[in-house]
Amino acid sequence: MKALAYSTNVQLEDEGQELGGWSLAIMITISLTLAVGLFFLVPLLVSIGFEHFVESAILSNIVEGLVRLVVFLLYIWGIGFIRDIRRVFAYHGAEHMTVKTYESGQRLQVSNIRAHSTAHPRCGTAFLLTVMVVAIFTFIWLGRPALPWLIASRLFLIPLIASIAYETIRYTASHQKHPLVRLIVMPNLMLQKLTTREPEDAQIEVAIHAMETAIAADVGYESR
Repeated sequence: MKALAYSTNVQLEDEGQELGGWSLAIMITISLTLAVGLFFLVPLLVSIGFEHFVESAILSNIVEGLVRLVVFLLYIWGIGFIRDIRRVFAYHGAEHMTVKTYESGQRLQVSNIRAHSTAHPRCGTAFLLTVMVVAIFTFIWLGRPALPWLIASRLFLIPLIASIAYETIRYTASHQKHPLVRLIVMPNLMLQKLTTREPEDAQIEVAIHAMETAIAADVGYESR
């Protein structure tokens, strides 16, 4: 959250504005509420409608997980038709290419960055997909209690699911040479074909400046 707030305020700096305090809290609350509602509560309510046809609690939870996954994929696919979002996806690709260039020890310049792909194993898209998969394997064993308990379990287990997904992404990113790991991360990398685009040189230049600014800020923070 601190990183998001920092990047937002850097963007607003030229306009003489700053996002903080209540404005930041309200923005985060609205965003989280919409995300939880769309990707957790809506699939749960849809799966309840299938309980008349599916007598197994495990199958009902699998249906819920599959609906959640489909909603997520359709959302990613759908927003890709928005012109401004497509441009954001190009910046997303430039970010990945720049990070990979930096991590490989190369100089941050357009010609070096162009040699890298737009997919990155530690992408936020990969994290979200991993959350969806971990949620399936978490909720599948919880049965189908009364609706209030169903909703509560989905809400209160989100931090645990996100933590498992985060550690999974960290582990797989640092063990890319293992054949099984490469197989596991393949869906994550494939999904990034939807959330990244080949950037223009100007967008890569922006990514370079952002990376250099982030490195400088990180060095300044560590030296405190």
